Amino acid sequence: MGAPMMSTNDAARVDALQKYAILDSEPEQAFDDLALLASYVCKTPIALISLVDEDRQWFKAKVGISATETSRDIAFCSTAIQQGDVFVVPDALQDERFRTNPLVVSEPSIRFYAGAPLINEDGYALGTLCVIDRTPRNLAADQEAALKALSRLVLMQMEFRRNLLLLKEALSDRTREEHERERELKKVQDQLLRVLQLHP
Repeated sequence: MGAPMMSTNDAARVDALQKYAILDSEPEQAFDDLALLASYVCKTPIALISLVDEDRQWFKAKVGISATETSRDIAFCSTAIQQGDVFVVPDALQDERFRTNPLVVSEPSIRFYAGAPLINEDGYALGTLCVIDRTPRNLAADQEAALKALSRLVLMQMEFRRNLLLLKEALSDRTREEHERERELKKVQDQLLRVLQLHP
């Protein structure tokens, strides 16, 4: 099966991201583990699962930094989600697009960046799994392949999480309906009893 076609409609992309109800959620072990694996495989001090909404990138999982989000207009991931494949910046200081970026000229002093877009089945890039280093470098072919594989696992985890939420909602709706039915039944029984008591 081929990769889904990328969509360039940003409003629809943000809308698709909202449906996952994941932004500003608590840390979760499964996502933390995937970020840790990306950092380990790519041998970088920093790895992030970054989700890009209208005006910021928010980190669902992070290794090596304490920030929880940054403004979208300085985010490397903002460029990465426009690519269909792994987006690599070997040396940010040598790259016209990023050399004056606050994330490059001050903390965390990004030199190297590689981000694999998290593209869902509808073709929306919701964010990235990215790895960052403070020294210029590149990824070996097997590291790039592993980063892509891990990004697919991140997306699967997001889908699994969303399906679980939908299932919980459906179950609580059903429970509510059953309670409603029980209440209605009780009302009818009470009325019947009253009628029977009035007309013995």
